[in-house]
Amino acid sequence: MILTLVDHDRGQVARNTWEALTFARGLAERLQAPLAAMVVDPGGPGPLDVWGRYGVSQVIHVTHPELDEYAPDAWARALEEWIRTQGPVAAIAPGTPRGNEVLARAGARLGLPMAANVVQVEPAEPAYRLTRVRWGGSLLEEAELAGEPRLMTVAPNMVEARPASQATEPPVHVHTPDLQEAERTVKVVDRVEAARDRVSLVDARVVVGGGRGVGSAEGFRVLEELAELLGGAVGCSRAVTNEGWRPHSDQIGQTGTRIAPEIYIACGISGAIQHYVGCKGAKRILAINTDPEAAMVAKADWAVIADLHQVVPAVIQEIRRRHPNGQG
Repeated sequence: MILTLVDHDRGQVARNTWEALTFARGLAERLQAPLAAMVVDPGGPGPLDVWGRYGVSQVIHVTHPELDEYAPDAWARALEEWIRTQGPVAAIAPGTPRGNEVLARAGARLGLPMAANVVQVEPAEPAYRLTRVRWGGSLLEEAELAGEPRLMTVAPNMVEARPASQATEPPVHVHTPDLQEAERTVKVVDRVEAARDRVSLVDARVVVGGGRGVGSAEGFRVLEELAELLGGAVGCSRAVTNEGWRPHSDQIGQTGTRIAPEIYIACGISGAIQHYVGCKGAKRILAINTDPEAAMVAKADWAVIADLHQVVPAVIQEIRRRHPNGQG
């Protein structure tokens, strides 16, 4: 069995989970092993046909009265128990903050190594041969992973999520973990909800990003207008959050959000490697910058060497001219 941990928030499945399931299914096919998905949620595992489309042959529904919110030790406990009793060949999670945290804690409990940010795997004995992303995406590392089962997370936005060629009808196995008091100590106790009318950076097909070149918090208004016209979201560089112009939740980069839109419009962003790590998953990058030598310009698919304060309003004006009644 290849076991995949589902990352979700109150039933909203993280996009990187589908990437992890695609990766795990490829390994399962090579090993001729069944693919299982573990969903930790008292409310239920969700529509089974969704998991069946990705080739899942069994859904493990982890339920407990105190698992109504994310609790890393409790999730790790459930994963540890299933691994000890069922003995999967490998346990895989998306390389999200939750996926990495839970799998690392489970590995510590089991006394097993864990490989993070894997992009390729070749099953072999006594150790699997892996390729994984290191140093913020600046290099690929060839490594070996031993232990039983093999624990690994899949690098976000590096594996294309693809449904299986043939859907399955997975049965559900209900598992209630034996939680100790210590495993219920750390959990989500409060939330500050984002504005519901905003498109999230993670899901946006268009992202308009601003750097220090925007000049001020007020300077982002024109970027917000452009993003709204394009049905997208606004992000920023770390320099902007350091200045206090935008909240950390808008930061794109190694220590912020990693995006994978159809197009990323980078306005006044120099393009430090830490920022590029966060936006390299974009299918296309358009850079608007006065500096033709800026790193973001060199990395972009297209570049406009000009002042963003002139270019962006001109683009907005043209979009409104062509689409006077709605988004462009």
